[in-house]
Amino acid sequence: MPLFLDAEQEMLADTVRPFIAETAPVAHLRALRDADDPAGFSRKVWRAFAGMGFTGVLVDEAHGGLGLGQVEAGIVLEEIGRNLTPSPFLGTAVGAVEALRHADEAMQGSWLPRIVSGEVVAALALDESARHRPERVALKAERHGNGFRLSGAKQFVAFGHEADLLVVSARTSGGAADEDGVTLFALPRTQAGVTVSAERLADVSMAARVELDGVELDGSAVIGEVDGGRAVLNRVLSCVRAGAASELQGVAEGASAMTLDYLKQRKQFGRVIGSYQALQHRAAHLYSELEVARAATLKAQQSLDAGSDTADRDASVAKAMAGMASGLAVREAVQMHGGIGMTDEYDVGFFMKRQRVLAEMFGDTDYHADLLARMEGY
Repeated sequence: MPLFLDAEQEMLADTVRPFIAETAPVAHLRALRDADDPAGFSRKVWRAFAGMGFTGVLVDEAHGGLGLGQVEAGIVLEEIGRNLTPSPFLGTAVGAVEALRHADEAMQGSWLPRIVSGEVVAALALDESARHRPERVALKAERHGNGFRLSGAKQFVAFGHEADLLVVSARTSGGAADEDGVTLFALPRTQAGVTVSAERLADVSMAARVELDGVELDGSAVIGEVDGGRAVLNRVLSCVRAGAASELQGVAEGASAMTLDYLKQRKQFGRVIGSYQALQHRAAHLYSELEVARAATLKAQQSLDAGSDTADRDASVAKAMAGMASGLAVREAVQMHGGIGMTDEYDVGFFMKRQRVLAEMFGDTDYHADLLARMEGY
């Protein structure tokens, strides 16, 4: 497939770009930080997203959504990244919706329409260690009557303290490192035995540690098949990794645009600094890296939408490439702004902080380089 947006996708981008820039720009992030907002995002903005149909971009029309694909979700995420908009969109409208696609009709009917309306926020509770290692699942789900009893803890659950729904990976058989024996559950956060403690991250957003102490769920809470959740989990991870790559692309584009504007305005020794060849070379190098990352990200989302056999690999490539390109973008932004790039008065520092959090989320560049090597048999 061609690595560019088609006419309808361009129309969506033309709608999303000004809406997010006006509704939740970088100034919105600064206001949340200065107010030490305990939620880490605005429910009002989330409902505005729902009013525009963004929250239902991946939800089928039968449940009130737009019935679009990962490419379209990526368009929204890129603008979220460009404006540093604190939002549970990735975990809710991409991760949770993708997981619920594999649930039964009753569960879909219970959660999907409320996600579309903006009533529900969801979060992915997948990691159990300090770093992203979703292949290891130790949280136990033991048979209990007609259902299960869950015990254990999850780390780094983005916006988990505000989520109405938690998508939890649990071990129903085997050992923590086994491929099989994993089951996904839809867990209401208010369920008895669930304890959530939130911490503010470097980029002002919030993540939670979720502890489950004998949480009882009936069999209807299972997403997909008991012991057969690994395939669903891998699909969800590929989707959120590609989505995170889009958001990183937006962060990089936002930082790059600020830098180019500064190069065209700032003068030293009577000349605009953008006229110096050394800075022009660095700007050109950054542009080329961003274009490569953009192509990799779009390729991953197209592969996911097409059900390609290479979708998981393509998602890892996209996450790794976007992580490297966005890292270069924010470093160049701070350096080319000079001393003022280190001050709180300029927004450039917010881009660097968001990039660092997103780069770690769902696996950093080194994690995906290793994963790709393993896929190739190394």
